[in-house]
Amino acid sequence: MKAVQSMKNIVLAALFLSLLNCSPVPASAAAALPTSQQIDAQVQRVMKDTGAQGLALAVIDKGQVSKVSVYGYRDAQMAPLTTSSIMYAASLTKMAFAYMVMQLVEEGILDLDRSIADYLPRPLTDYGSDEIEDRYARWSDLAGDERWRTLTPRILLTHSSGFANFGFLEPDGKLRIHFEPGSQYSYSGDGFILLQFVLEEGLGLDVGTEMQRRLFQPLGISDTGMMWRDDFAGRTADGWTIDGDPVPHDERSMTRAAGSMDTSITDMAKLSAAIVRGDFLSAQARQEFVRPQLHIGTASQFPTLQDNLPIEQQRADLAAALGIVVFDGPQGPGFYKSGHDEITGNMLTCIESSQRCVLILGNDLRAEAAIPFLVDFILGPAGVPWGWNYGDLKLWATER
Repeated sequence: MKAVQSMKNIVLAALFLSLLNCSPVPASAAAALPTSQQIDAQVQRVMKDTGAQGLALAVIDKGQVSKVSVYGYRDAQMAPLTTSSIMYAASLTKMAFAYMVMQLVEEGILDLDRSIADYLPRPLTDYGSDEIEDRYARWSDLAGDERWRTLTPRILLTHSSGFANFGFLEPDGKLRIHFEPGSQYSYSGDGFILLQFVLEEGLGLDVGTEMQRRLFQPLGISDTGMMWRDDFAGRTADGWTIDGDPVPHDERSMTRAAGSMDTSITDMAKLSAAIVRGDFLSAQARQEFVRPQLHIGTASQFPTLQDNLPIEQQRADLAAALGIVVFDGPQGPGFYKSGHDEITGNMLTCIESSQRCVLILGNDLRAEAAIPFLVDFILGPAGVPWGWNYGDLKLWATER
């Protein structure tokens, strides 16, 4: 079985590279967006090439949604994917959560550089698994390591806590700090869950309610929630694994800042446009959201806890901002956020100067190989760090 999986990964990697080498848009044409029909044709082509069964795509131009399209199916019964189908946002949740956190910062409710210890009524390590159930990590695992007191919201939002992605992925299943917090980048869902814990336990906020009140309701997006809702039934997008096996949509029963959000392509496009415009934030707070906060020096995003490359091999413009990754390319600064699980491949990529974005929600992991090709086809050469984000394709179905 492992040999079969390895061979499929090799084939997918080859497809990924062949699509990237197509160079569909020359640099001189980067200022002109392809037509809707041209985009549709490319999507249909790559879905045929990858075998992907479902994909949703939106284009944002000058901060406004200009195209929302769906392709293929939402389940194994071949029900068509629609613009109101409920799809899993995966780690796009982190970006939305970080954007909401910036509202709290701007209102003086939260300080990005204040120790989380100042917000909690008890030391973090006093909270054991029995008390916090399954909503959070087992913070008591950090007992004896006082470095947890140096953790701040900024450190948690820039993936520099020193945690593994999740504590349960550690060999012994225990959360620990691997390096001096704030010193380097290493992707961590538990870092975001810890900030959620601080907001809920320390400030008495309900993150699901705050997301609804501060983002979803003002934007009029009614098909988005931080946990499962009964009205999602009958229109959810199931998914397909990299092997092509169908998997039902997970009805998530709790809010998790690291990745519990369900949404539709229509709603996620509106939310993405609001973020690129800077809605609900002052210009200063919006700039802080996208400002390069921490240089990234690793060879790839996954596996986590990598050592930095030698300086001469690092990409100089690659950095963590708050819940997103920022870069600088031929069209100027941009940012992106990806999201992934065994049946999901999502990506939002935006260019700041033109307020152009491409949003892709894939409910078939096989479609993920085509994301760089489609984004580059629509936006033109932008300098997106594809190699760093996707790294070794063999890791796709195991860690993210």
